[in-house]
Amino acid sequence: MPKSLEELQVIAKRVRREIVEMIGAAGSGHPGGSLSAVEMLVELYFNTMRIDPKNPKWPQRDRFILSKGHAAPVLYCVMAEAGYSDTPPDKLNTLRKMGSMYQGHPDMRFIPSLEASTGSLGLGLSLALGMGIAARLDHSPSRVYCMLGDGESQEGQVWEAAMAGAFHKLDNVCCIVDYNGIQLDVFVKDIMDVAPLADKWRAFGWHVVELNGNDPAAVRAAFEEAAATKGKPTCLVAHTIKGKGVSFMENNPKFHGTAPTPAEVQLALQELQ
Repeated sequence: MPKSLEELQVIAKRVRREIVEMIGAAGSGHPGGSLSAVEMLVELYFNTMRIDPKNPKWPQRDRFILSKGHAAPVLYCVMAEAGYSDTPPDKLNTLRKMGSMYQGHPDMRFIPSLEASTGSLGLGLSLALGMGIAARLDHSPSRVYCMLGDGESQEGQVWEAAMAGAFHKLDNVCCIVDYNGIQLDVFVKDIMDVAPLADKWRAFGWHVVELNGNDPAAVRAAFEEAAATKGKPTCLVAHTIKGKGVSFMENNPKFHGTAPTPAEVQLALQELQ
């Protein structure tokens, strides 16, 4: 059953705590880009997407691809909250442990409910377009959602896919760019600036919505606009805060790929009460 915005905020706070705990327990991982994407994945899995966690391979389901696979913790936590049987909540803290279903990047060999194994950056949108074309050929109502990172958007294959999506008028595909401004250990603008990002997607023939990706109401409205747009695919350019919700992680390049220490975990959890 769809959730209210208030209910989603409660889930988002819980997901943020789980992200911090699981990456802290692993001693490695990517907290910043997991925390920045929380509101968008919570909205997708609890309101926007047509899914059935008890029947994860339902043919007419909507599909989600996390192209920025290093942000796997947010996907694992949201799927666990949503009730997928192959993402048990009590195993979240086995992240990156040998034999755990919670690998460092999403892997269908360990979690069959995933739509794709991802993490080799630049590939996810191409997969999403293939799924969108398949849905059209099957006369299926399925929609496909794909989340990219802003650093990932430097990859050439992203723009080949952008051309293809517009050419085929795949209005059942929605690309989400988590535009948090940080990659690796520095700001995106200092490695290879992708701005003006929204104008680039428009020039490639996509319908574009710019939004605050950490505002639940704005996120919901953007997904509704995407679903209502016909004749072209939609790109949501979601301006977010890297490390959102934890003061010392916010907008801090250190926490792109550095796990919090035990003391930092406790401090973060206090902030996320």
